[in-house]
Amino acid sequence: MSYARKVDANHAEVRDGIRDALPGCTIFDAAGAGDGFPDLVVGWRGMNFLLEVKPKGRKLRGVKQCEFHKNWQGQTAVVHSAAEGLAAMLVAMVDQRRD
Repeated sequence: MSYARKVDANHAEVRDGIRDALPGCTIFDAAGAGDGFPDLVVGWRGMNFLLEVKPKGRKLRGVKQCEFHKNWQGQTAVVHSAAEGLAAMLVAMVDQRRD
């Protein structure tokens, strides 16, 4: 039997806030993907950003989420607001240019 996956209360606010701030971005809402995969995949200016949305004060939960973030070789971030998501994207872009 399959169950609907819960999304955090601020999920839509974060997703929509990023979409509003970056009109040219694409966002794939992967909240239902399971296996620890992050909630949002944001494509912008030729880069992809994996964002796990959590309410303020919450961290990754569950073994699968922790393992995914630990083992993923690319960018991931846990964010609590659209502003944190945008900041994480900016940091990843700056880091990419350093390489």
